[in-house]
Amino acid sequence: MTFNATTVAAAAAHAAQTTTQQLYANIDLTKLSWLEQMWAAWYIWIDNPIIATGLMSFLLHEFVYFGRSIPWIIIDSIPYFRQWKLQPNKVPTAQEQWECTKMVLFSHFTIELPAIWLFHPMAENFGMNTWQVPFPSWTTMVPQIAIFFVFEDMFHYFAHQALHYGPLYKHIHKIHHKYSAPFGLAAEYAHPAEVFILGTGTIAGPVLYCWYTRNLHIFTVYIWITLRLFQAIDAHSGYDFPWSLQHIIPFWSGAEHHDFHHMAFTNNFSTSFRWCDRIFGTDNKYREYRARISAQKAAMKNKSKSERDEAERKLIAEIEAEGQRAEAIAEGIMPASKTVKAQ
Repeated sequence: MTFNATTVAAAAAHAAQTTTQQLYANIDLTKLSWLEQMWAAWYIWIDNPIIATGLMSFLLHEFVYFGRSIPWIIIDSIPYFRQWKLQPNKVPTAQEQWECTKMVLFSHFTIELPAIWLFHPMAENFGMNTWQVPFPSWTTMVPQIAIFFVFEDMFHYFAHQALHYGPLYKHIHKIHHKYSAPFGLAAEYAHPAEVFILGTGTIAGPVLYCWYTRNLHIFTVYIWITLRLFQAIDAHSGYDFPWSLQHIIPFWSGAEHHDFHHMAFTNNFSTSFRWCDRIFGTDNKYREYRARISAQKAAMKNKSKSERDEAERKLIAEIEAEGQRAEAIAEGIMPASKTVKAQ
């Protein structure tokens, strides 16, 4: 008997088709939840696990990212909300929002979309469940997601600091710092290399966990990615509401924490939590700024609103000017001085 490439390819295709048709042969789908039934129906309908996982991963990212960004676009267009905007004199224009959207879409379709088809083979190679139902219990998923949050925050802290190093900043990270007053859509406004570097922290946690435990479902990963996208977009929103999460969970970073990073260039390199910045002392300028804000509000308590706003504007302008000098030092445009040190 002789074999050729055509025969082997045909046999492989037939095996894949048979496997797809038999994925749920021994599972009573009627006993599953509605969501689990929809999950199985998706894989049966696509009839190819690799395509089903890749397409679902891409669509999830697009729907969550832009779906979460739209409310912030609406808020930016309503003057009433300016009272909670961290940099109230810098509201993104429609043109800026559109330019940012085009850059984000370019990154999604040229970097993420081609690579996402490798996700299913990689996931299964590390022992991750993909098409399988039922889903794991909440008692299983919640600790896993908590681990992913901590891992990503630490990874991002050190990788983000590295991106502030001269050449890496000048040629990669500078794009993300285009907006000194960020807005929701700008969360993924970045150089493709930065998308890959910082995105590694989001994916590496689940992959390493799965490799070590052999106990992870991609549904858990999707919940994690959804929460991570919410965190990133909200941190770039530019708003600090009384009900924002950082006022409920003290160690949560939030927009109030990350907005300072964009304004001052230095400090606050972490994502979800404040721990790393506090431990390594990279929040000193931020804490000084917050102390000055509090002292200024107390001193101007009996002043008019216009006077308070003007004082706040001047303080923000001062911090931003310091940030511009620190950025110039990072790029090598300006020599380092004793008064401005990049953290």
